[in-house]
Amino acid sequence: MSLSHVDPNNKAAMVDVAAKPETARHAVAEARVTLNDAVLAQFDGGDLISKKGPVFQTAILAGVMGAKQTSSLIPLCHPLPLDDCKIDIALDENDAVVRCSCKTTARTGVEMEALTGASIAALTLHDMCKALDPGMVIHGVRLISKTGGKSDFQAP
Repeated sequence: MSLSHVDPNNKAAMVDVAAKPETARHAVAEARVTLNDAVLAQFDGGDLISKKGPVFQTAILAGVMGAKQTSSLIPLCHPLPLDDCKIDIALDENDAVVRCSCKTTARTGVEMEALTGASIAALTLHDMCKALDPGMVIHGVRLISKTGGKSDFQAP
């Protein structure tokens, strides 16, 4: 197996997907942000409220915007028309768990869009809560699942 974005001369190259059929693609990615007690105390049962506003809702919007900009941020990603992008944020003990689900019908997968959406939402959580906890840790950014194309993937 070889790297898909490296040409025979070991130079970076966009993958040519012109001959591939368009298929329905779906990917889910996750990122976690560990929050301290000062941040968690701001949780009102539905969202975290900071001086900047509703944290989760702002992070959700930022994550969707980030997913839509993936090909502008990651040089060799194909621009994809997203048919759907949903972000969910839930608390799991001291972690805010961000899940991003992206769908498209295209010649290439939508994994990078899901990973970017989850990452940008996590970065926005950090930005909005850093006054209360500048030492927040973003961790566990990973692909959970993907379907469509040559092969499917499900994280263990």
